[in-house]
Amino acid sequence: MPILPSLSGRDVVVIFEAFGWSVARRRGSHIIMTKEQENITLSIPDHREVSKGTLRSLIRSANLTVDEFLAAI
Repeated sequence: MPILPSLSGRDVVVIFEAFGWSVARRRGSHIIMTKEQENITLSIPDHREVSKGTLRSLIRSANLTVDEFLAAI
């Protein structure tokens, strides 16, 4: 299992934008992202560091592999 780096919420948003996700809105301390033709929304915490478990869950929800995500960094 690849090791995920420490990333901020805004860094994670930029990486997901490279995969076609777009920011739909901000609600409190979370950034909500959507993608056309997908019924999935991603709720990314806008923190200095997104926990590794949360990041792995977001990657899985976006139908990506960790290797694909790491290649986009």
